[in-house]
Amino acid sequence: MDSIADKGTVYVPNECPSPETALTSRLEHLPSLSRTHIKWMALLGVLFLCDVADINSLSYALPAIRSEWALSVTQVGALTSYTFLGMLLGAVVGGRISDRIGRRPTLIAATIFYSVASVLCSLAPDFIFLAILRFFTGLGLQAVTGVLIVYVAEMFPGRLRGRLQSILLGIGLLGLPLIAGAARIIVPIGPDSWRWVFVIGGLGIIPAVVALFILPESVRWQEARGRADHATEQLVAKLERECTLRGGEPRPIPVEPAATPVEHTASPSPSRYIGRVLVISLVLAFGNLGYYGFSSWLPTLLVERGYTTAQALTFTTILAISPFIGALAALPITDRWERKRISLVLCLLIATAMIVFAVAQSPVVLVAAGFMVTLLLQTNTAVLYAYLAEIFPTNLRGFFAGIANGSGRLAVVLGSFLIAAVSAGFGFTGVFVTTAISLLLCGLTVAVFGISTRNRTLSEIHETH
Repeated sequence: MDSIADKGTVYVPNECPSPETALTSRLEHLPSLSRTHIKWMALLGVLFLCDVADINSLSYALPAIRSEWALSVTQVGALTSYTFLGMLLGAVVGGRISDRIGRRPTLIAATIFYSVASVLCSLAPDFIFLAILRFFTGLGLQAVTGVLIVYVAEMFPGRLRGRLQSILLGIGLLGLPLIAGAARIIVPIGPDSWRWVFVIGGLGIIPAVVALFILPESVRWQEARGRADHATEQLVAKLERECTLRGGEPRPIPVEPAATPVEHTASPSPSRYIGRVLVISLVLAFGNLGYYGFSSWLPTLLVERGYTTAQALTFTTILAISPFIGALAALPITDRWERKRISLVLCLLIATAMIVFAVAQSPVVLVAAGFMVTLLLQTNTAVLYAYLAEIFPTNLRGFFAGIANGSGRLAVVLGSFLIAAVSAGFGFTGVFVTTAISLLLCGLTVAVFGISTRNRTLSEIHETH
């Protein structure tokens, strides 16, 4: 991670900051990652890895569940929808709770909640019970995702926000080959073996317990709520001392007013950000419909096209390698250019690859196009994660980001029925043409209506009308 820090500069800690210098400003302008930051990032990445593995566990278990329980395509769509209904609720409620009681307790509690629910999924006796349990699993999963991206935006150097979101996503996406490979080994063993896939999805409880001892509360959240104390100041001072690089002049720390506790002010007005909420909600709705319309239905539709379950799982296991690469591919670009324009270019490339995938007859072309789709989808996700976490003020960040994330999950719920209908009427090709159109709309919406964030602090972004 030192590679993303400035070379040839020395950071001199602000040992005696003036009273006017907010702790959040000092965090915002740290020139590099400290050792403590790296430790946090590793833990957050593992939490995200478990989250991603559990989100995708149903997709890899579905072909076997469908065969064993004789589910129709409509029931498959409904089962997926219950998960995303839970994620919809988890996004909004989890975001609001994190704004009220803090990022740390919300993150830990939500991880434990979904892990327990996932293990219970392995005991589900029928479709109804599994659907209900996946609803509760989704609730916890999305609460975790939302708080993770908010935490990175608030607790790490501002000029590294995009790259750090990419690293977080990259580590998290290792959960895809983990769960895909596990499913490839476990599911073909025999009847009911798919249940162990959900047990693996519940391993998030382990890093959640570790987080109890390692992860501090967000400094920015504490300051905004008027709860920053001597221990909080000591934490920031520790990060400053660790941020020492070689040679050159010290980076100045701009003086910014301390965040005003939300309990004592009516500003900023939530209504001021309604336009941003609407835009990012549409962006995530179109993006998630395209993303999950492709990834969630891929194993099932490959079987529908004539591949065996084993072949479909082999195919998806190969594709599961690319998301990790895709997330890290955002590293050199996400902070270099305006994020909303990067997203437009990526969405155009993804849509093109999806069309090629939709019409491909050769297995080689199918794999190549699918690999490019899954790779670029994650590059775009990394860019949008950074964008989502920086366009709202601290006291509303969790809630508004939750609404936007919830809108994205609602689109997946409604879209699952759309995909089922398109699959029944137009087959394999029709489904992936539909997802391509959705990604095009995602890129156009953020590029045309989104605000600019490049080279601006969170405070500057929030003050923009």
